[in-house]
Amino acid sequence: MRKTTRGLLEKWRKGVPISMVTCYDYTFARLVERAEIDMILVGDSMGNVIQGHETTIPVELEDIIYHTRAVLRGNASAHVVADLPFMSYQASEDEAMINAGRLLKEGGAQSVKLEGGERIAPLVQRMVEAGIPVVGHLGLTPQSVHAFGGFRVQGRGEEAADRLLADALALQEAGAFMIVLEMVPAELAARVTEALSIPTIGIGAGSQTSGQVLVIYDLLGLNNDFKPRFVKHYASLEDVVTDALSNYREEVESRAFPAEEHSFQDRKKGA
Repeated sequence: MRKTTRGLLEKWRKGVPISMVTCYDYTFARLVERAEIDMILVGDSMGNVIQGHETTIPVELEDIIYHTRAVLRGNASAHVVADLPFMSYQASEDEAMINAGRLLKEGGAQSVKLEGGERIAPLVQRMVEAGIPVVGHLGLTPQSVHAFGGFRVQGRGEEAADRLLADALALQEAGAFMIVLEMVPAELAARVTEALSIPTIGIGAGSQTSGQVLVIYDLLGLNNDFKPRFVKHYASLEDVVTDALSNYREEVESRAFPAEEHSFQDRKKGA
């Protein structure tokens, strides 16, 4: 049975941290289900790890819908959150409502995530009133990377910390049921988590949030060149995959593959 917002909140109220991974396809979604992960985020980070862009900005709404469908085919238990990508909700509230609705109707997501604080609170409230569960996103908001001048820790200093807390409270008041805190000082993340009556999910935000999220490609160690401070490699699969592919190429070139056991025979000849 798929996890609902109610079920997630019940787990959080019991003091059990919530697990979330960012995932984009059927095969990994199937393995995520076997691992009993609570939530899947179909994130616009696909722009980096799937599409090869430097930022998330080029990702289109149709990309998110396509990958959300694939994830749902592979996983029937996790709560699936879909990202609203850049310029799918900033231009007008009406357009944002239509696009959020498409993520639920066409993509099959159970909730949507969007970046921003007080500025987008009226939109969040409108979505929630329309029956669209919303996850907020504060701290480093990748769609604003150019405005930030790069991927930098957010919320340092008293003024910035107070502003982030005010943004979190505004999202909560608007009806968001959860907030992602990305790349903020651990002390600030703990302060925000303590102040809220909804769960927080951290990524580069210390251990005192209500749960954690990592991109599945990062936690599996599929890119040894990418390991920011907040990422832990739970496996080192880049070398494993590279070695397997190299072995395959060598066996193809030497005609060791396919062997007899990998080939089909004409049964009539043997009769």
